[in-house]
Amino acid sequence: MSYLVGHWSAGHRGRRALRAIIEHPDLELAGVVVGDHREEGLDAAELAGTGRRTGVLAAADPGPLLALRPHVISYTAGGSDRRVVDDLCRILESGAGVVTDALTPMIHPASADQAVVRRLRAACATGGAACLVAGPGPMADMLSLLLSGASLHLDAIKITEVMCYARRDEVRELGFGGPIGHRPPVVRPGAPTRMWGPMIRLIADQLALPLDDFAETHELCPAPEPFDVRAGRIAKGTTAALRFQVSGMLRGRPVISVEHVARLREDLAPHWPAPPFGEPGGYRVEIAGEPPWRLDVASPGAADPAVPGTVATALRLVNALPAVAEAHPGLHTPLTLPPFTGRRRFRRATR
Repeated sequence: MSYLVGHWSAGHRGRRALRAIIEHPDLELAGVVVGDHREEGLDAAELAGTGRRTGVLAAADPGPLLALRPHVISYTAGGSDRRVVDDLCRILESGAGVVTDALTPMIHPASADQAVVRRLRAACATGGAACLVAGPGPMADMLSLLLSGASLHLDAIKITEVMCYARRDEVRELGFGGPIGHRPPVVRPGAPTRMWGPMIRLIADQLALPLDDFAETHELCPAPEPFDVRAGRIAKGTTAALRFQVSGMLRGRPVISVEHVARLREDLAPHWPAPPFGEPGGYRVEIAGEPPWRLDVASPGAADPAVPGTVATALRLVNALPAVAEAHPGLHTPLTLPPFTGRRRFRRATR
């Protein structure tokens, strides 16, 4: 079946998602909404960098797109939570489903602001549409839960993401290049829990595991000498690597943890977790229990700063569009919908 879809987007991740929509054989692009006036009137192919014109021109006004009654819209725009909620409600009330990663608390609706939950549910009911807020990738939620299904007893689950940020344009959010005694914005009190807490709660609910609280930890590693990265010069003694963890706690013990290890050079902090199989980045899912399990996922493309984070997030959203288009009205999570797979993504064989 073919689905009429729209794309409401901004930034690098949005362009990646747009390309994935254009190149999907089951998706027909109806329109593109942009927030940058310099992008208005550009063909969607130019925005996506596909080099093949679509005849669909970007517009600032979402009205014409919504008037076409698309089945579902991919929403990757930024802005305040209030603005995002207003946009999502407008889409849903028009009758179009929506897939987004722009409202992190709604990854786990039960713990989100219930006033926002009520607004979104009402919009879904008005338009008869489905809404999915998905996390950044399947490593944390789907892979950890699938692996837990091969367990007799569970004691703890830990998901670790390891990345090298040397080729990133912007690294200041992680504190890189800043004073070693300065707490980077990403690990200020409460920030890790706001980022990963909803995902941890989603996993815990699926495992019927009550959580008492969250705990956050972080470590910084200084640059042993000055060196250059894409974002600029890193002075000796300034922050060059960061490790942080947020854990869902039960009776004073961490039971579900998400850890992120970020380096500007792969040789820094060698005592911290390293990417699997010698690749520049990857993931590890560890289950302490009976039997114990460890799943390593390497990302050979992680040397590119857009992979796997930006690309994986964008592709997960786009590959979820058919499932959301077919879903019953209401709020969804990746656990209430069929799996998002690479269906129809195989390249045609060439002789």
